[in-house]
Amino acid sequence: MTIAVTATPEPSPAVTPSIDSGADAGSRKRTARFWAERLAAYKEPEARRSIGQLASTILPLAGLLTLMGLSLQVGYWLTLLLAVPAALFLARLWILQHDCGHGAFFRTSRANDWVGRCLGVLTVTPYEMWRRDHAVHHATSGNLDKRGFGDIDTLTVREYLALSPWKRFCYRVYRNPLVLFGVGPTYLFLIRFRFPLGPWSDVRAWLSVIGSNAATAAAVGLFIYLFGAAPVLGVWLPVVLLAATIGVWMFYIQHQFDTVYWRSGKEWDFHDAAIHGSSFYDLPGWLHWMTAYVGYHHVHHLASRIPNYRLPDCHRAIAEFQAVRSITLKESLRSIRLALFDEDSRRLIGFGELKAKAA
Repeated sequence: MTIAVTATPEPSPAVTPSIDSGADAGSRKRTARFWAERLAAYKEPEARRSIGQLASTILPLAGLLTLMGLSLQVGYWLTLLLAVPAALFLARLWILQHDCGHGAFFRTSRANDWVGRCLGVLTVTPYEMWRRDHAVHHATSGNLDKRGFGDIDTLTVREYLALSPWKRFCYRVYRNPLVLFGVGPTYLFLIRFRFPLGPWSDVRAWLSVIGSNAATAAAVGLFIYLFGAAPVLGVWLPVVLLAATIGVWMFYIQHQFDTVYWRSGKEWDFHDAAIHGSSFYDLPGWLHWMTAYVGYHHVHHLASRIPNYRLPDCHRAIAEFQAVRSITLKESLRSIRLALFDEDSRRLIGFGELKAKAA
């Protein structure tokens, strides 16, 4: 069960919207250079805008958490109501940390890494380990031969049909929305991120987990000492769990839609996978702002060094981006039923469609 979310340098400096699957290496290099030149103008972060994003996220979050603490004297129903906007701001903070992991938030790696580490304490995400895993996701997204690391487990129809009845049942449970968006986020952020997974030689990732755990425990311990365990956990836990669910949902919809790109072997191409295997989540303006424009995921996968606040401009300026698969908020809810990649139609389908197809 791998519902992971992460970040690091992009595997390629450029991107291409329409490379033929069998394109030779020379053609791919020419297309990559072409896109590198077109996207270069959007890759420069602005410290003023980045700091403004941090301030416009941390300050409202701190205010909402304070109100939640005060609301405990009125009724816990009000506390939980306030947890919804607070979770949105915490999820936004996580996406800003995501930009740091890509080296896209500030000009220097030192600034990106230290801000990312500090935000990781608030988002209960070990920065270095997450960044390492997310790099793998960017390098292998849409590759059927390299699934299962930094993504949501997705079987092909043939793989699913070859399973035993028990393993089919387990996969169906895993793909159940209550597990994917309920149990999954809780497990990922509160349990899995607390243990340093990966090779022993990756000292930075191990220290990242240990340091993140220690800093989070110290912060929570201090607030418990000042205000008591029940108030702190009553405020903190619902916000973290809701934010985790929002984060996993955003990650899910960015790569789980009907026409998503999946290929194997030499058919797989990084650039095609970036633009056809990542959605344009066409959200209302305020939700684009609240999610730090991560819905422009096709642009992000083409060039992860582009700061989040430049993604909309880049999308609007380049004509080829207007033809990418866009998903509205209403349409995205229908994607929950998708669970299997059909090799014949090259589409994601649901268990119901597989049953109808078999009949």
